Amino acid sequence: MTTMPADQAELDAARLLLSKMGIEPADLVSEPEERKPVPTFSEYLSAVKRAVSAATARAYSSYWRRLEATWGDRRLDEPTPTEIKELAERATEQALVRRNSRGGRSASENFIAAVRCVYKHAVDDKLLTAAENPARRVPKPRRLPSLRRALDEPILIEINQVTAATGDDPALDTLLLRLHTETACRRGGALGLRPRDLDETQCLVHLREKDGTSRFQPVSPTLMALLRGHSDERGSTHPDGPLLRYRTGEPITKRRYDHLWDRLGRHIPSVRTQNISTHWLRHTTLTWVERHFGHAIAHAFAGHADASDSATITYSKADLTDVATALQALTGEPHPLARHRGVQ
Repeated sequence: MTTMPADQAELDAARLLLSKMGIEPADLVSEPEERKPVPTFSEYLSAVKRAVSAATARAYSSYWRRLEATWGDRRLDEPTPTEIKELAERATEQALVRRNSRGGRSASENFIAAVRCVYKHAVDDKLLTAAENPARRVPKPRRLPSLRRALDEPILIEINQVTAATGDDPALDTLLLRLHTETACRRGGALGLRPRDLDETQCLVHLREKDGTSRFQPVSPTLMALLRGHSDERGSTHPDGPLLRYRTGEPITKRRYDHLWDRLGRHIPSVRTQNISTHWLRHTTLTWVERHFGHAIAHAFAGHADASDSATITYSKADLTDVATALQALTGEPHPLARHRGVQ
């Protein structure tokens, strides 16, 4: 076994230390660049808000307001990791108590993510070096395992029955439940549906969901007819306008989901006790698909990106035909893209 020369080992150790400090070796021999003046939080947050996507701005806006209210006049290079952690703890203590609250942990996690976003931009703009970024030394709280699971058939039936028999717009609410059950889409995918997203010939809907992902998802002929009828009846005349609407013609928002599950919780104790929500329908459908058709088809049915899973999916990738075949078995209705036309 050969032994590395002492001077080479020392050089490698020095390079490793410099990389952890965010310093390149060339920085030690080059003339130091004139640093830009470090702005205050109030000055810099306005630039960050313009640079991020609308979805990121919505997610972090309340935390940035808290940051500006607390440290608006301070420069970005002044707070310490301990001070950031203290603010994160305060966010936990003051978090709103919701149906799915878990002690404010998500408030702390989101606050730290919002602060990291600000400092990432500051480093990219060369206002600070990576080593001067205090947010990178503040760990996020460990995320607790999800309590969501697939719903048993009796409670799923009860949820649909109560939805159809209560509320001020049962037709809308039952359509929402069927859409999420058949497609396993997220709320954002449903709210983003437009009339032009309906392919009636091949029974496909175009879903656009988080992180800019999009996919064509098979639906049953019955659901396609319901979506088209809803669009025509409620004034979704513009092809790029929201498809799902109230009777007044106004587009629905995520508040419709909140009202739906609050109402169901008053009629079904399990919904209230377990904090069942729309995302449980996604778990239910994908669990059924995985059990009956395997992981690869469930992966495709969910619209997951390949990079988020093991390399095995590269060799067992499912296609739209596989998803349509699984949907055909799930709904009991023939689908035009299914591998075997007609229900087996």
